Amino acid sequence: MLPPTGETGPRIERYDRLPVSAGTTLIGLEDVLAARDAIGTRLHRTPTFSSRQLGERSGGDVFLKAELFQRTGSFKIRGVLAKLATLTTEEKARGVIGISAGNHAQALAYGAALEGIPSLVVMWQSASPQKIAATRAYGAQVDLESIDPGEGFDRLDQLIEETGMTLVHPFDDPYVIAGQGTLGLEILEDTPQVEAILVAVGGGGLVAGIATAVKALRPDVKVIGVEPDRSAALHAGLAAGQWVRVRPDSIADGLSAPFAGAHCIAIAQDKVDDVVLVGEDEIRDAMQFLYQRAKLACEAAGAVPVAPLLAGKIDFAPGSTVVAVVSGGNVAPRTASGILDPDEG
Repeated sequence: MLPPTGETGPRIERYDRLPVSAGTTLIGLEDVLAARDAIGTRLHRTPTFSSRQLGERSGGDVFLKAELFQRTGSFKIRGVLAKLATLTTEEKARGVIGISAGNHAQALAYGAALEGIPSLVVMWQSASPQKIAATRAYGAQVDLESIDPGEGFDRLDQLIEETGMTLVHPFDDPYVIAGQGTLGLEILEDTPQVEAILVAVGGGGLVAGIATAVKALRPDVKVIGVEPDRSAALHAGLAAGQWVRVRPDSIADGLSAPFAGAHCIAIAQDKVDDVVLVGEDEIRDAMQFLYQRAKLACEAAGAVPVAPLLAGKIDFAPGSTVVAVVSGGNVAPRTASGILDPDEG
C-alpha cells in the first residue's frame, strides 16, 4: 500500500508462519530456503545459458537467466506461491488481492486459481490490454478504476477495506521477497563461477530476494540493480534513505512501481552493491539485441539488465562472469513491433 505524502514509510506487517527473522524487516537465507520448500515442484527450472556475442560486446563471460520461460511468463509466480503458502484457511476463503501493471497480476491470478482461492487485481487503464486479458483468463477479477499506478495504490487500500481480502503485495512483502530469492539460488547452482548478477528493478522485490540469497552464500558476488532512468524508484529511495514517490514513465512498463518498498530499500542498503540507471534508447537496444541475437522474445523490463552491458555502463575485469536476469516475456505484439522495428510500429 502506498503511504500518504508526509509519512516516512509504510507500516511493516510482521509474520509468524515462516521463519522471517523476529524483530527486523530483513529476511535471511533460511527464509529463501523455506520459500523454495513451499513452492516445491510447481514451477519450471528456467535455463541459464551463455551469450557469446553479448560477452564480446561487453568484455565479459555473460550468461542469461531466461526467467521469461517461467510459468505466467515472469519471475513473479515465485513470490506469489511463497506468500500463498502462508495463508490460513480463513484468509484463503476471503480471497486475495493485489496490484500490478501485469506480471504480478497474472502470477497472482494463476497462483490463486491453482490453490482454489478467489482473487482480485487492481490494474490501471493504461496497462497492457494483453496483460489485462491474460489476468482475467487465469481467473482473477480485474479492477480498472485507476488512471495510473499512484491512484491504483489508493484504490487498493479502499478495496482491501471493503472486501477483507488478504494483500499479496507485488514487491514489499517478506514472503514475496523470499520467493523471488529462489531465483538467486538457481543462478548460483547453474553458474557457480558467477562474479556479478544484474537484476531489473521496479519496486525492488526481485533484487532484494536475489541479494539476500546470493550474499548469504557468496558474499563476494556483486548484485547490481538496473532501473530505467524514467522509473527509478529504488535509486530515489536509496538516495533519500526511505521510500519516495516517483512517476514511472518508461517503455519498461513491468517496472512501473510508484515507490520502492521499505523492505526492499532496507535489504538493498545492506546487500545490493550498486543501482545503475539506463535510458529508453538503451533499453530498446537491449530488447532488440536479445530478440535478434539471443532469440529471446522478452518484454522491455526483461531486457533492462542487458542495457548497461551493451552501453558500457558497468566496469568489471575483462573475462568476469556476469549473469543478467531476463525476468519476463509478457509483451503485446504491437508494443514489441514498435521497439523491434520502429518503422513498422
